[in-house]
Order: sequence, then structure tokens, then C-alpha cells
Amino acid sequence: MNQKLMLLLLLSVGMYYVNAQELYIPRDVKKAYQNNTRSKTGAPGSAYWQNRAVYDIDLKIDPPNRTVYGAETITYTNNSPDTLDVLMFKLFLNNHRPGAIRQGMAYPDYLTEGIHIDSFAENGTPKKIKESRGTNKGIKLAQPLAPNSSVELAFNWHYDMSVQSGREGAIDSTTFFLAYFFPRVSVYDDYRGWDLMTFTGAQEFYNDFNDYTFSVTVPKNFIVWATGDLQNPDEVLQPKYAKLLKESMSSDEVIKIAGQEDLKAKQITAQNETNTWKWATKNITDIAIALSDHYNWDAGSVVVDKTTGRRASVQAAYDEASEDFKEMVNFGKHSLDWFSNNYPAVPYPFSKSTIVRGFADMEYPMMVNDSSFPNLEFTRFVVEHEIAHTYFPFYMGINETRFGFMDEGWATALEYLIGIEDLGKEKATKNFKQFRTQRWANDDNMEQDLPIILPTNSLTGVAMGVNEYGKAAIGYLAMKDMLGDELFSKALKGYMDRWNGKHPIPWDFFYSFNDITGENLNWFWDSWYFSHAYIDIAITDVTTKKKTATVVLENLGGMPAPVDVIVTFKDGTNKVFHQTPRIWESNINKAIITLEGVKNIEKVSLDGSIWMDADTSNDSFKL
Repeated sequence: MNQKLMLLLLLSVGMYYVNAQELYIPRDVKKAYQNNTRSKTGAPGSAYWQNRAVYDIDLKIDPPNRTVYGAETITYTNNSPDTLDVLMFKLFLNNHRPGAIRQGMAYPDYLTEGIHIDSFAENGTPKKIKESRGTNKGIKLAQPLAPNSSVELAFNWHYDMSVQSGREGAIDSTTFFLAYFFPRVSVYDDYRGWDLMTFTGAQEFYNDFNDYTFSVTVPKNFIVWATGDLQNPDEVLQPKYAKLLKESMSSDEVIKIAGQEDLKAKQITAQNETNTWKWATKNITDIAIALSDHYNWDAGSVVVDKTTGRRASVQAAYDEASEDFKEMVNFGKHSLDWFSNNYPAVPYPFSKSTIVRGFADMEYPMMVNDSSFPNLEFTRFVVEHEIAHTYFPFYMGINETRFGFMDEGWATALEYLIGIEDLGKEKATKNFKQFRTQRWANDDNMEQDLPIILPTNSLTGVAMGVNEYGKAAIGYLAMKDMLGDELFSKALKGYMDRWNGKHPIPWDFFYSFNDITGENLNWFWDSWYFSHAYIDIAITDVTTKKKTATVVLENLGGMPAPVDVIVTFKDGTNKVFHQTPRIWESNINKAIITLEGVKNIEKVSLDGSIWMDADTSNDSFKL
């Protein structure tokens, strides 16, 4: 065999091993593949299952008294192949208890005695259970729950809402936001079993897809907003306001259902001593509730599915002082329209979205709890990010606690894409660099470079924030840059279609993209999500010949990021040659780029755009 042929053979073998590399797979995920609950195509396996429940909840609230009384019945169905002797429950509000495990400080107004279980029954039989001070609670069943069978559980419980409002709590003395407020069965899944992670206040959540009916009994003159569809508007609202609400469901315009004059007249709701607002929603991961006796109420709607003409309602509830919220319905409508028709180009899956003026800047199914800001542009930016979470984690039942980058990273990527529509690419890019990538690029703290795949529940502070948001987002956007809009969109929608209403994990995402694109993209996933790599690309050589320039790039940081190669000519003009991450596919460390149609070059430089370079001192080469 001649030397040239041998070299070609060795190169081809090397290329094969680069392209065929495997991703790290944890032992529990390997078991899921062995059990056929998941597959290496990224699709659910033939034996995939997940459990679910039907919740019926009744609440009684009497502001300004902050005690919430609840009664609920849960019909829980075990679709797993395992017999369950014990059911695990989440009691998230116990994070308010003094001494609870928390990642941040707790001020006195945050502290309460948590949630109190007043009574419990299993299949109608009362049973004593010990008070729990933690956010996880195990209850041993009198009758083990066999596969494909159900159990009925009944709780009576109460808690005092915290004075300090964050993700939930008292926004003011007569405006409350309820979230994570009821005992719920923890997720029991196919690769880990029970979700036993302690809620420490910083991470987010992991819930099953359940059906909910719930009622909220409040004094007259209090308006209630919630996840789901209001079942009895004509019972709880005076005819004028019930009519306005109905009109808003098909209106392109913003309708002021209730303003300050209406609220002060105290004739919006039925004038019973108390009113019971009834709600229902199906196949959803959670519910949230807001109530107030002095919040304005605006509403409108937007077509979210142009094929069927289906509309979604957008509502806003806010205090008069929050001037930015007077534009909130328009901001919400724009978000639902853009996400439904551009990225991810999946019609908004719910009947409505309600944005409530609170303090959390936090998403819930069909609900947003947002702060007020003096800058309208920033107000829109925040609400667009929260509404983007509709898809991740609510359309896809992501484990946010363990894999926060699977939802925060996508919401951050979508935030940038809709920002280009809102502000133009130049300004959106400037904002994104400032808020999302600058810290990672410019801070050489070792915590910045921990692999994204590390479980979020094992991280705190800077490492958690960087991995969940900016770093994960630009990884997704780098993949979009490499695949192009058409193939990227096909892969994203294919992945979402496979896992809508289910519980995907990162490997399901990675392997779905591999399968749908027909490419082994593991070389990319490994560098972006499994390595300690960062972005630092250097120009190490430039040679010219006639109208051709050969540029040698070294990937010092190891991240396969896109980059613009900018040629500056002797007459002062520039020409940009965009390079996608493909340049690193055969060799992650080095790329040789040929630029055609160039002469009289003065220098060559690099610009990473949102993929900011950690060391720009090596980004320019003078000839």
C-alpha cells in the first residue's frame, strides 16, 4: 500500500471515530434503555410509561387573613410495572419553615410554619400521619398499589401565606399569589423512581401531567385568576363583567374588563357574602392562582393556530401604579403569536395566559408572576422569557430540578430570537451579550466552566446560573447556526412532538436531534454539554495567494462555536465570512478556512457575536 493511500485510510478511520463517538450515559439511564422505556433514537421506548393523577381541590381564603384552608381528593394511577408500598408527596411550602434547607437567605417575612396536614384518608379510611417539616413526605399505604391500579387519597390542610412575596405569597395585604400550595404526589419515573430531591428555594420543579378541577371561595369583590378555564363566570361576575370577559375571548383589541372606577364601586362580582370561583384544566403539570380586590383586569385574544383559527385569551391583572402593565396584554399577545408561528412554531397549547403583577418574574402553566419595571422594553423582555416556558417545561414535562438547562436554556434562546423581531438584530445581540453571555466569557472563575450536564440540583450560585441560562442557550443557537433554520426547526419540532406530555431527559433531546437530522452530532453535544470547554478561538496564521486567503484557527477553549472571519482590505473596507460550527467537526482543535475572492488584505479578525470569545487578544492577524 503506498504512503498516500495509507494516509487517506488513516484519516478516514480518524474521521469515523470522531463522528461515531459516544456520549457519557449515566447508569440509571442505561437501565432505561435496557428496560425499553427509552431508546437511543431519542424517542420514548416501546415500554415507556408515566403515572398520573386527577386532583379535585377546594380552597377557602379570607383576605387580609393570610391563612389558606384546603381540601383535596387525589385519584392516583400507577402505570408503572412496580408495586408501590409507599407514596411520596411534595410539600413545597415547608421551605418557609425556620431551619429549612435553603440556598439563599430567608428574611423574617418569608418564614411561616409551613403546611399543616389536618387529616388524611386512603380509599375513604382515615389514617393518622406524622407532621412533616421537610419538602418530601412519605406515606405507607395500607394496601400496596399494584401496576395498572388506582388509589383515592384525601387531604385536609392549611397554611399561612408568607408576608414576603416571591414565587408565591402575599403581594400586598389583599392581593395573594398561590403556587406550589397543595400536597401532591411526587413524580415516580422510569429511570430514577421517586423524585426525592429537597426543594431548597432556588431550583424549580418536576411534576406529572395531571387533571385538575378546583374551586376558590373568597369574599365578594375579590377577583380570582387561575390556571385553566373559569367554569362559572355568570355565577361569580355581574352580567356586565361576565359579558366583557366573554367578548375578550374573541377580541383582537384590549378590553378593560375592570378599572379603578369599577373596583371602587364594588359591583364587579356577585354580591354574595362569598363567591366560589370554579376552574378546570386537563393534562397539565401544575396550577397557580391569584386574587385581589383592587387589581385592574385587562383582556384580549390572539389567533395561535392559523390552520384552525383557534384563539388564546391573554389577560393582565395589576395595580394602578404599575404603568408598564397597561401594555401587558399586547406584549402577551405578541409573544403567543410569535412563538406559535416562528420558534418553536408550535401553536400555543393552552386556552389562555394570565400575567399578574407580582415580584417573582416566574412562569406557571397559563400564568406569569412578573415584576413591574420602569422600562417598557425590559418589561416585554421579561414576559417573553416567562411565556416561552410554556413549551419548556410545560409542553414538555422536563425535570427542571435536575436538568434546568432543558427549560431555562430554551427559554433564553427563544428570548433572543423574539428579541431580534422586537429590537432588530444589532440591539438584541447587544442586550443578549450583556445579560446572558458576558459574565461567562469574561470571568475566568472555574465555576463558569463546569459541564452543563451536571445535575442542577448539585450546583449553586454562578455555576447554576451560567449553565442553566446563557451557556445552554448559545449551545442551542450554535446548533441552529450549523443546521440552518429548516433542518433545525424540523429536529426541534420532531423532538417536541415525541415528548409532548411526557418526561424527556437530556439524552432524549440529543439522540432525537441525531435521529431526525440523520447525523451523529455527538461531537457537538459532547463539547457543549459534557465538557469543561469554553469559547476561545485564535487566528494563528494567514497566507495569501492571488485572490485566495488561507486562515488557520485554533480552538483554544474547545467549544465548537460559530465565528465571523472579517477581512479588512487596504482600502479600509471589510468583508465578513461566517463560519458555522461545522468547521470543527473533523478536528475540534483546529480549522483551516479558505476564503475566495480576496486580495490586498491588511488584516483578518474574528467576531463571535453572542458566542463571545474569552480572550480577544488573539482574534486579529495583521499581514
